[in-house]
Amino acid sequence: MFQFIGSIFNAFIGRPIFNLLIIIIALLPGHNLGWAIVIFTILVRLALYPLLKKQLHHAIAMRKLQPDIKRIKKETKGDRQREYAMMQELYKEREVKPLASIGILLAQLPILLALFYAINKIIREPETIISNSYAWVQNLPFIQELATDITKLDTVFMGFVDLTQTAAGDGSIGAFVLVIGAVLVQYFQSKQLMMTDKDARGLRQILKDSSQGKEVDQSEVQAATSKFTLYIIPLFLFFIAVNLPAAISLYWFAGGIIALIQQTYILKKDVEEMEASVEVKQ
Repeated sequence: MFQFIGSIFNAFIGRPIFNLLIIIIALLPGHNLGWAIVIFTILVRLALYPLLKKQLHHAIAMRKLQPDIKRIKKETKGDRQREYAMMQELYKEREVKPLASIGILLAQLPILLALFYAINKIIREPETIISNSYAWVQNLPFIQELATDITKLDTVFMGFVDLTQTAAGDGSIGAFVLVIGAVLVQYFQSKQLMMTDKDARGLRQILKDSSQGKEVDQSEVQAATSKFTLYIIPLFLFFIAVNLPAAISLYWFAGGIIALIQQTYILKKDVEEMEASVEVKQ
């Protein structure tokens, strides 16, 4: 069963995306892998933009509902059945689907995994550039050159970052810089979307109060967890990235920069549209 799913994934997502990267390498002046990854990531992120926009809109809508959710919890006073009914009515009234953002995120995941697979495959097994390419891609002039001498593939980005090296194992300064860049971008991406409440309790205080039998607001738990993961996810990414080829860090860094720009644009546009609607009403 898993083998069948894997073959379907490779046929319809993995191999097409792999070949897209190979085509970019073949047609790009200089045939540099690093710049091909950057262009490749930009194209894919632009293609995923509608999904990202929907995901952010749902996240923003849920954030705006927090005051109403808190009000409902106070009114129902622990009556789960009444609370559920009122929450569903609120979602229906505001036309919000709580799980929609998760579905949108899952829709993006196969493509992003295929991106990771393609880059990792080229770095670790460069000969797959020939063996995993479509027949018509193999006929491209530069791919034919690689078929005779695979070392012609330029894996040095901007003249000093060897994309085949790791920050930890090889001690590459260039690879380490990319790792730090990827981590920082991940942090700012998460921070930009994080709900802020100066009066909110930290996760440690919430757990302490819960252990003492005090009432805990689930929305407050969610906000505290988000704040906690704001630091944990970048730290987790750091320990993974330092042991992977710099090409992967470049992909994460480039993708993060583009996603951050897209997020900023979407959020700014939402604020402008909101302000415009207020002006019209006045």
